[in-house]
Amino acid sequence: MVIAVVTVSDRAAAGVYEDRSGPELERLLREAAPGADIRRELVPDERHRILEALERHVDADWIVTTGGTGPAPRDVTPEATAAFCDRELPGIAEAIRAKSLLETPNAVFSRGYSGLRGATYVVNLPGSTAAVRTGIEVLGPILEHGRKMARGEPH
Repeated sequence: MVIAVVTVSDRAAAGVYEDRSGPELERLLREAAPGADIRRELVPDERHRILEALERHVDADWIVTTGGTGPAPRDVTPEATAAFCDRELPGIAEAIRAKSLLETPNAVFSRGYSGLRGATYVVNLPGSTAAVRTGIEVLGPILEHGRKMARGEPH
């Protein structure tokens, strides 16, 4: 299984803030999908840069982003992801928000999107370490089953 982690953050991309959610997400994915090939990169909150990163990983089974999902003016990860995907999978984003709401009322501000581009899933998570931990609680158990479904393999 190939999984790409894309952190979307102006401050981290500029080097003024340490990316903590990307490394945490990678660590959690390694636990959830032992043996997976996990790639990671960091881009600023710019639609064209996010789209370029998604295109670079179009061969992955899963692309999981962290950051850029809130209502701030520069938070454009959901819009870039929706433009990249062929089909929306609202259930994944809804499940992540529902799980997150059990931990913080601020989860209502997440605009995370989930969808498919061909057989590649793209899922947006908020940009905090707590949010990626919650997101993996939802994603971890479905990674392999989802990969098989998207590829038309027996599941």
